[in-house]
This record gives sequence, C-alpha cells and structure tokens, in this order.
Amino acid sequence: MLWLTASCTAHKHIGYLKDIETLTTEQMDSAAKPAEVRFMPGDMMTIVVNTTDPNASKVFNLVLPRRYKGQDESIITGQEALQTYLVSKEGYIDFPVLGRIEVAGKTKAEVEELIKSKIYPEYITEEPIITIRLTNFKISVMGEVMRPGVLTFENEQANLLEALTMAGDLTIYGRRDNVLVIRQDATGKKTIYRLNLQDKELLLSDAFQLQQNDVIYVEPNKSKGNTSRVTSSETIWFSVLGSLMSIATLIITILR
Repeated sequence: MLWLTASCTAHKHIGYLKDIETLTTEQMDSAAKPAEVRFMPGDMMTIVVNTTDPNASKVFNLVLPRRYKGQDESIITGQEALQTYLVSKEGYIDFPVLGRIEVAGKTKAEVEELIKSKIYPEYITEEPIITIRLTNFKISVMGEVMRPGVLTFENEQANLLEALTMAGDLTIYGRRDNVLVIRQDATGKKTIYRLNLQDKELLLSDAFQLQQNDVIYVEPNKSKGNTSRVTSSETIWFSVLGSLMSIATLIITILR
C-alpha cells in the first residue's frame, strides 16, 4: 500500500495548461488557426452544383434513394440522399460527365474552382456555385482515455482538447506531459508530435489544431505500469498475507 501511495503521489499533478494567463495577446494571435481541409485518399465528400435552373445542373447532382425494409418485409423508398464520392488511393474521384478528377492535396476551394472551370461554360451557360462537404472528418483517440475510439466532427475541424473531451478525458493513469499526435498528409508522409497538456505552449503548437485522420495516443503513466506488474498470483498472496495478519491480531487480542 505504501508503495502504491508513493507512486500515485509522484504523479498527482494532472492539471492542464498551467499558467495559461501569462500568454501574451501577441502569442495567442500567432497561434495556429484551424487548417484548411486538404483531401487525401480515403476521404469522402459530397458535391453540389447549384444554378438558378435546377435542370441545368441536375446531371451533376447524383442522388441515391434510401431504402429500408417495412414491417411486412417490403422495400420502402425514403428521402433521397446525395451521392458520396470516395477519394481513391491514387487521389482521384469519379465525377459525373467529367470523369476522373484529381483532388488529393487540394483544398475544398481549389476543388470547387476546378470543377467550376470544367463545367462552365462548356456544359452549362450559367456560372454555378459549387459546394463541397467532407463527410468523414475523423480523429482516432486511443490509450489512456475513458472512451477510446474514432470521433467524427461535422464542422470539419477540431482541436486536441475537443477530441480528448469527446473521448471522456484522460484516465488518472494517462500521461499529461507526453501525448502523441500522429499525422499523415495526402502523400502518405507521417509527422509525429509530442505534446504536454500541462504546458501553456500547447495552444501554440501546430498539432493543437487537428487535421482529418489524425491519431492521438495517450501513454500510461508509471502508476499504471507499476499496477500492471502486480500479477494475479501476487494479488492472491497479498490477500492471504492480509488474512493471516488479521487472524494473528485477533489471537493476540484474545490472549490478552
């Protein structure tokens, strides 16, 4: 018990962003802002082409009927949903009429402008408004958090603290001073960041604002490591020893 207590005491400081009030306005203004989404293989998106004449842009707006089984096992068609485009491992999507379009490494604005330039004025006479949404902006959180798993963000942006909050925060065994963020760009190149949640400089890190498909790993602290080394057989011996001590204490009390 003394050993466990000493181990826990050494890691009792679990607060975040210590002395954050000492950051200057200039430092906060220079902090990394949410990065523009750049598409990469495996991303999924919806694309809507808008014109004043719906018939003119209809061919570019593929929709899929939603089907589900009714109580009598019959197939019921529900409200239509927009076609979702998957970025291939080569970085392309297959778009109606235009065929294969390379999107990997491009921002939403760049892809919107690319599609617009290809369909106007060659296919339609009115300059369209192109709207693209990334439908699977996801972050993976693993390690010493309450609810590890894959998180999806509809607003296409998230920061490290938001992701950890959605994962239920760190457990008491999670290291606050060495959180790992693994990032991969559209070319497959990986970048690794090690972040200290207790350091106010966290807000200034390039990795604080997350990008799609980032992986967050929270390492266990020494307390978890020490606890894991206590095997089941050792636990049994501790229990037996405790029982013998209790019996000895009882006998000594009776003999008195």
